[in-house]
Amino acid sequence: MGLYVEARIRADLHDLWIRTQDPARHQRWDLRFTEITHLPRAEGEPQRFRYATRVLPFLTVAGTGVSAGERERPDGTRTSALRFASPHPLSLLAEGSGYWRYVPDGDGVRFLTGYDYRPRWGAFGALADRLVFRPLMGWATAWSFDRLRLWLERGVTPERALRNWLAELALRAVAVAVACTGLGWESFLRLLGPFAASTAYLLPLLLSVVVCLALFTSPLACTPAARRCLRTPPARTRAPRLLRTLEDPR
Repeated sequence: MGLYVEARIRADLHDLWIRTQDPARHQRWDLRFTEITHLPRAEGEPQRFRYATRVLPFLTVAGTGVSAGERERPDGTRTSALRFASPHPLSLLAEGSGYWRYVPDGDGVRFLTGYDYRPRWGAFGALADRLVFRPLMGWATAWSFDRLRLWLERGVTPERALRNWLAELALRAVAVAVACTGLGWESFLRLLGPFAASTAYLLPLLLSVVVCLALFTSPLACTPAARRCLRTPPARTRAPRLLRTLEDPR
């Protein structure tokens, strides 16, 4: 699989399964989707679904998929696999497949995904995917997994987690802007009075410290962050056999 993300979540396996398999809950924490809807199915058939992503306020791309899950496996794990495709001409993602694995681990669960897709638009699409879209998809997946973790571990709802992230991002941006433009520093030096001249040479160092703190300090505990997730598989991974049983959703 081209992309891999893993998060360790201290939660009950059943609770994690419900918040990832129920479309109404899934779309709340997964940044990659705006809407997920299960389609009608006959008894014994895999579950078909429709998904949509709002790329811009006036542009939404949609697609369909088929999924199946194994809730009871001999080793105590659970697995979910899916295939998906989008016919929308403005969707870089043409078709793909992936899986989720739920691996009990002490007082928590290792929740991991592997997935890959085929981009459209020929050579241009392949280049755009490698340079921009694929890294963005990996980041969005990891950020969403940590957002899910906060929901299960700390009770921070996905909506509140997004607000926390935006607020912290804004504060960091303001700190960098103030440090780089020097806004307010003249007033600060005037407050120092006679000590201003002897401390002015420290100003560049102080500004550098502010910028470093804003850019490199760890996110707050209630703010989702992609960096908390594992992005490289610890060993060679293989897609579950369940994936091979799913037909093309188109």
